[in-house]
Amino acid sequence: MTATPPAATLPADTLPAGAATLAAVLPVLERIAAALERAAPVPPAPVDLTAADAFLWGPERRLIPVPRVNRVAIGLLTGIDRARDTLVENTRLFAAGLPANNALLWGARGMGKSSLVKAAHAAINAARADGALPLKLVEIHREDIEALPDLMATLRADAHRWIVFCDDLSFDGDDTSYKSLKTALDGGIEGRPENVLFYATSNRRHLLARDMVENERSTAINPGEAVEEKVSLSDRFGLWLGFHKCSQDEYLAMIRAYVARHGLKAEPDRVRAEALEWATTRGSRSGRTAFQFIQDLAGRLGQRLEG
Repeated sequence: MTATPPAATLPADTLPAGAATLAAVLPVLERIAAALERAAPVPPAPVDLTAADAFLWGPERRLIPVPRVNRVAIGLLTGIDRARDTLVENTRLFAAGLPANNALLWGARGMGKSSLVKAAHAAINAARADGALPLKLVEIHREDIEALPDLMATLRADAHRWIVFCDDLSFDGDDTSYKSLKTALDGGIEGRPENVLFYATSNRRHLLARDMVENERSTAINPGEAVEEKVSLSDRFGLWLGFHKCSQDEYLAMIRAYVARHGLKAEPDRVRAEALEWATTRGSRSGRTAFQFIQDLAGRLGQRLEG
């Protein structure tokens, strides 16, 4: 027996009225269905929060695992002993489930603010007891601060404890996204998640440009209130750690620590003289300047830096 072809392949004038109508609209329905699928794609699979100890909060508002974090060993962070000890202790208390403060690391550029956050995270995990859950670190970019409440909501139900880290945080001009940060730090009506702490680094103590604050003071009807509204953002951080330009002795101590850590074979007097010249030509002494010199020295010596 010959099979009857589908209704959509038969001439419209040989089909019953209902089938002819269906054959006419079917291609249109298929195009509509395809357009809807493109407009509302299938949600991505949930991220495995055990896949790594560090994550990025991506532009698509989802966590992206970071298998290997670019960090400096905490023992190499010299000249910032007080800030180092304070932040490590605050992080240890938080990881242990005890009260701890949001932290703002502010001050001179290149003095190890972001390196300290990552090093403290690694140090706490290295010292955790057997069977204890690792402390997680998630970095959120300055441009994604308005999505911070979404990140907090994502982390709230997780069993791990999380440090949310924003590097080089500051606000300029008409930028009002700082209000999202204030809400997230205070937690709004729900309160900040008990398992989340916020660490930020900035070159500015109050996170706002001086001319931005001065403009508020000069143009507002009530200057005092306008300025308080903006500088109160930094008050949400219970822990303020200041970083200042290092002395020559501290700079040279950093150089010696790097040389020893990486086993560089060079005469100490030569290293000292070249390190000072390096800092002079750049007009600054800092941890970043020291590491840049070490990279240059290792390259000229034909040696690789240890991971």
